[in-house]
Amino acid sequence: MWGALGEPADSYYAVRPECADDVPRTRFKIKPGKTLSARKWQAAFSPDGRLDIGKTLGRIQRGGIHPSIRGEVWEFLLGCYDPESTFDERDQIRQHRRVQYARWKNECREIFPVIGSGKYITAPVITDDGQPIQDPLVLLETIPGADANNADMVNKLLPRGPFDKKVIQWLLTLHQIGLDVIRTDRTLVFYEKQENLSKLWDILSVYAWIDTDVGYGQGMSDLCSPMIILLEDEADAFWCFERLMRRLRGNFRCTENSVGVETQLGYLASVTQVIDPKLHHHFETLGGGNYVFAFRMLMVLFRREFSFCDSLYLWEMMWALEYDPDLFSMYEEPGSKTAKAIGSNKGKPKSTRQCGKYERENMKLKSADAPLPISVFLVASVLKDKSSKLLHEARGLDDVVKILNDMTGNLDAKKACIGALKLHKKYLKKAKKT
Repeated sequence: MWGALGEPADSYYAVRPECADDVPRTRFKIKPGKTLSARKWQAAFSPDGRLDIGKTLGRIQRGGIHPSIRGEVWEFLLGCYDPESTFDERDQIRQHRRVQYARWKNECREIFPVIGSGKYITAPVITDDGQPIQDPLVLLETIPGADANNADMVNKLLPRGPFDKKVIQWLLTLHQIGLDVIRTDRTLVFYEKQENLSKLWDILSVYAWIDTDVGYGQGMSDLCSPMIILLEDEADAFWCFERLMRRLRGNFRCTENSVGVETQLGYLASVTQVIDPKLHHHFETLGGGNYVFAFRMLMVLFRREFSFCDSLYLWEMMWALEYDPDLFSMYEEPGSKTAKAIGSNKGKPKSTRQCGKYERENMKLKSADAPLPISVFLVASVLKDKSSKLLHEARGLDDVVKILNDMTGNLDAKKACIGALKLHKKYLKKAKKT
């Protein structure tokens, strides 16, 4: 738990004193020689800035990332940058993305000037049929910290009409984002500052504006919050979150009849049926064969089951295990400015040394077999670990939920990842036979 300079890992994410007794302590230990340090990270770059990602993946898998460099390493793990890019190429891409984010944010601010004002809203500002609520007093109660003595300022923050369908839909989500923002990681000192709450609200609001297919869904604030804390520049935090959402947005895509995460719950059912048929049968007997009790774990990647520090540790181990060097080229449109900034290294065969351990296993599969995300095997690993307790003590779905909730703060991130890898191998062997 202590770093090279004697600092506890938790000290990077200070908890409010009044919450200290209720927040689980981290199990993440900064281990010299195992944890990826700033010195080892910098040594992995060539003089012009090309990253030997293979060198860093193994270290992350063994000991995580030192909190002081976590944000910049995550940008590579999530595919914001190609490891084969140079310092200059990444600077070009970073500047281009910052300009693009500012452009989108300005579009949002022109419709609703609270965006970018350092404030946020927690109640609706338009009616369901798109009529602005034109009462400054109502708006005053809606915007935390608004100045009652400055009516002109409050009037200027009213939404600008008339609105088309897209704008109405977007405006109707903004207060829901605000309500989630003030509940997100509220035990952390970081979110005592309104400017940080506002930054989180701005990023989620802009994302909801550009991703009209998904918009905003509950749980996104939990996924975005670490980006705000780890990356100082708001635009950089936005793009890190945007890359994470490319992996997870299917979970948030809803229709009238289903929620996107149901697909992963279906995978989880299939995996458990193969590796622990007795437990799967027990869930079916209890009426839980759809595995809805695991909804939250998959939706927000164990943010509620681990301490804040440990959930970051878990995420980076997952991303290192799943890492695919083609991430950047998959994310960038051919011919786009960011793709043109890097182009000389495309077309090379993928090196297994540059891939994460989990991805290397998936590369052995036939191309027709779509690999499942490691998160499915992580949940399966947790269920298998609690299999005996679930089989003997769960007499209904409420008992299942209680047993899983009791794990909060008591899970070991590294052990869960090792368990997921073992189950993945076991599943592939058994699935082939059946």
